[in-house]
Amino acid sequence: MPNVQAAGRSRADACPGTLQTHDAADGPLARVRVPGGSVTSAQLRTLGVAARELGRDVIELTSRGNLQLRGVRDPAELAERVAAAALLPSPAHERARNIVASPLGGRGRDGVLETDPLAAELDRALCARPRLAGLPGRFLFALDDGTGDVASLNADLTLVPEGLLLAGARLDLPCGNPVAVLVTAAEAFLDVRGDAWRLAEIPDGARLVAERLGGALADGPRVQDPPPAHAGVIGQRDGRFALEVVPPLGRLSGAQAEALAEVAPDVRITPWRSVVIRDLTSANVHRIAALLRAAGFAADPASPWVGVTACTGSPGCAKSRGDVQGEARRWVDGLDRAPGTRVHWTGCDRHCGMPRGPIVLKTAGGQER
Repeated sequence: MPNVQAAGRSRADACPGTLQTHDAADGPLARVRVPGGSVTSAQLRTLGVAARELGRDVIELTSRGNLQLRGVRDPAELAERVAAAALLPSPAHERARNIVASPLGGRGRDGVLETDPLAAELDRALCARPRLAGLPGRFLFALDDGTGDVASLNADLTLVPEGLLLAGARLDLPCGNPVAVLVTAAEAFLDVRGDAWRLAEIPDGARLVAERLGGALADGPRVQDPPPAHAGVIGQRDGRFALEVVPPLGRLSGAQAEALAEVAPDVRITPWRSVVIRDLTSANVHRIAALLRAAGFAADPASPWVGVTACTGSPGCAKSRGDVQGEARRWVDGLDRAPGTRVHWTGCDRHCGMPRGPIVLKTAGGQER
């Protein structure tokens, strides 16, 4: 069957990575993939120091649970540091390693699937297949532990406890080895993609991929909206606790990255721009929350920073019509608690970084849409 020419694009995918940076208005932008949102304390220290020494001291949390450094003055030096920190296992695949996973990894009340080992295995399998280096930088894998949190992102390929979703459509095929099915489905996408970046862009794309897998599409429940923004203590099923904290507007300074590194051996970056620390005891969860509040994180569900996001705005983005970050910060300073509906501030009609689900959209100048 011939490739499907769906999107009709005139340019190649320019999604940034660590080796292929984006020339933003405030300098090169480097995006570091962290599959499953998993970052160790040593890696956080490396990125924190690099943001301060090589960039503008800004690390942004992305809507795919990755990390990006702004204004990088020496991209080659950054790439060396990222590789030394084991954050670049395959240079050829760096932009293909877009894997989100439920931050609690099966530990929560509704979690039934341990996603941590699956994320690590999927990452290794991706890097082991040379052809998958050709996946667009926007192609997304999701591993949902049963809570529905990352299934709500409508990834290209989503593993849920019941099986596999192809751009949200349920595949009627047993997944004996789920990682093998995921990488085979990704290769099937490459067979039919044409110049499309996402499976949903291909007319009848989910059916075409299902046929290549030897299955068919089945009726299934509609994917729900993402969970509301959250901060604070979360109970785990094993009696321990997780702590979710929110860096204001999804941005870390180098010092904040290092503060996270001091309190846990590893953390999970979420697609809703928060950070989850897991497997804490009742004796230390509140102590760690206090330390991170002192470092500038929101650690309480009622914090005005919870549920407020913003694009980069000026001067970082040449397309922005204003200083979105500054306006959003001033607006939040006037609140006494978290807004009832999520709010996203945007500097132009592209609405970069806007979360899915119900949202109040504010533009540069404070106007609502």
